[in-house]
Amino acid sequence: MAEAGELEIAVRRSDGSLRRWVPVWVVCAGEQAYVRSWHRRDTGWFGHAVRDRRARVRVPGLESDVTVEDVGDASPQVTAEVDAAYRGKYGGGADSMVTAAAAATTLRLSPG
Repeated sequence: MAEAGELEIAVRRSDGSLRRWVPVWVVCAGEQAYVRSWHRRDTGWFGHAVRDRRARVRVPGLESDVTVEDVGDASPQVTAEVDAAYRGKYGGGADSMVTAAAAATTLRLSPG
Protein backbone atom coordinates (compact mmCIF):
# COMPACT_ATOMS: atom_id res chain seq x y z
CA MET A 1 0.00 0.00 0.00
CA ALA A 2 2.88 2.36 0.64
CA GLU A 3 3.70 2.48 -3.08
CA ALA A 4 0.13 3.12 -4.24
CA GLY A 5 -0.88 6.72 -4.92
CA GLU A 6 -4.27 5.88 -3.54
CA LEU A 7 -6.32 2.88 -2.60
CA GLU A 8 -9.96 2.13 -3.08
CA ILE A 9 -12.07 1.39 -0.03
CA ALA A 10 -15.54 -0.12 0.25
CA VAL A 11 -17.68 -1.05 3.24
CA ARG A 12 -20.15 -3.92 3.26
CA ARG A 13 -23.89 -3.47 3.45
CA SER A 14 -25.91 -5.49 5.95
CA ASP A 15 -26.54 -8.11 3.23
CA GLY A 16 -22.77 -8.59 2.77
CA SER A 17 -22.51 -6.86 -0.60
CA LEU A 18 -19.97 -4.09 -1.03
CA ARG A 19 -20.93 -0.45 -1.22
CA ARG A 20 -19.26 1.47 -4.05
CA TRP A 21 -15.49 1.71 -4.16
CA VAL A 22 -14.13 5.12 -3.17
CA PRO A 23 -10.58 6.23 -3.97
CA VAL A 24 -8.67 7.67 -0.98
CA TRP A 25 -5.06 8.61 -0.37
CA VAL A 26 -3.15 6.17 1.76
CA VAL A 27 0.08 6.59 3.71
CA CYS A 28 2.23 4.37 5.85
CA ALA A 29 3.77 5.55 9.10
CA GLY A 30 5.95 2.90 10.66
CA GLU A 31 4.43 -0.44 9.78
CA GLN A 32 0.84 0.87 9.76
CA ALA A 33 -1.38 2.06 6.89
CA TYR A 34 -3.54 5.15 7.43
CA VAL A 35 -6.27 6.95 5.50
CA ARG A 36 -8.07 10.21 6.18
CA SER A 37 -11.11 12.01 4.94
CA TRP A 38 -10.71 15.71 4.27
CA HIS A 39 -13.64 16.21 6.63
CA ARG A 40 -15.39 13.97 9.13
CA ARG A 41 -18.74 12.70 7.99
CA ASP A 42 -21.30 10.47 9.63
CA THR A 43 -22.35 9.12 6.23
CA GLY A 44 -20.50 7.91 3.17
CA TRP A 45 -17.53 5.57 3.23
CA PHE A 46 -16.00 7.16 6.32
CA GLY A 47 -19.10 6.96 8.51
CA HIS A 48 -19.78 3.36 7.49
CA ALA A 49 -16.15 2.34 8.06
CA VAL A 50 -16.08 3.89 11.53
CA ARG A 51 -19.36 2.23 12.52
CA ASP A 52 -18.56 -1.19 11.03
CA ARG A 53 -14.86 -1.20 11.97
CA ARG A 54 -14.24 -3.27 8.84
CA ALA A 55 -13.78 -2.51 5.18
CA ARG A 56 -12.33 -3.92 2.00
CA VAL A 57 -9.43 -2.21 0.26
CA ARG A 58 -7.73 -2.69 -3.05
CA VAL A 59 -4.63 -1.45 -4.79
CA PRO A 60 -3.11 -2.90 -7.95
CA GLY A 61 -2.18 -6.48 -7.15
CA LEU A 62 -3.92 -6.63 -3.75
CA GLU A 63 -7.50 -6.77 -2.49
CA SER A 64 -8.11 -7.51 1.16
CA ASP A 65 -10.45 -7.13 4.11
CA VAL A 66 -9.13 -4.79 6.80
CA THR A 67 -9.97 -3.80 10.33
CA VAL A 68 -10.58 -0.08 10.70
CA GLU A 69 -9.55 1.73 13.88
CA ASP A 70 -10.48 5.38 14.42
CA VAL A 71 -7.30 6.99 15.76
CA GLY A 72 -8.31 10.59 15.13
CA ASP A 73 -7.86 11.33 18.81
CA ALA A 74 -4.53 9.51 18.94
CA SER A 75 -1.41 10.87 20.51
CA PRO A 76 0.23 13.98 19.06
CA GLN A 77 3.13 11.74 18.00
CA VAL A 78 0.88 9.53 15.82
CA THR A 79 -0.75 12.63 14.31
CA ALA A 80 2.66 14.15 13.56
CA GLU A 81 3.92 10.90 11.97
CA VAL A 82 0.85 10.58 9.75
CA ASP A 83 1.01 14.29 8.83
CA ALA A 84 4.67 13.85 7.86
CA ALA A 85 3.80 10.78 5.78
CA TYR A 86 1.14 12.76 3.88
CA ARG A 87 3.52 15.66 3.27
CA GLY A 88 6.31 13.32 2.20
CA LYS A 89 4.16 11.34 -0.19
CA TYR A 90 1.88 14.03 -1.64
CA GLY A 91 3.88 17.25 -1.13
CA GLY A 92 1.92 20.50 -1.26
CA GLY A 93 -1.13 18.60 -2.48
CA ALA A 94 -1.47 17.23 1.04
CA ASP A 95 -2.28 20.60 2.62
CA SER A 96 -5.96 19.74 3.12
CA MET A 97 -5.01 16.37 4.63
CA VAL A 98 -2.81 17.76 7.42
CA THR A 99 -5.26 20.16 9.02
CA ALA A 100 -6.63 19.54 12.51
CA ALA A 101 -10.00 18.63 10.99
CA ALA A 102 -8.44 16.07 8.65
CA ALA A 103 -6.26 14.64 11.44
CA ALA A 104 -9.45 14.00 13.40
CA THR A 105 -10.51 11.60 10.63
CA THR A 106 -7.42 9.39 10.80
CA LEU A 107 -8.18 5.69 10.38
CA ARG A 108 -5.62 2.92 10.91
CA LEU A 109 -6.05 -0.05 8.56
CA SER A 110 -4.89 -3.46 9.75
CA PRO A 111 -5.08 -6.84 8.02
CA GLY A 112 -8.15 -8.58 9.01
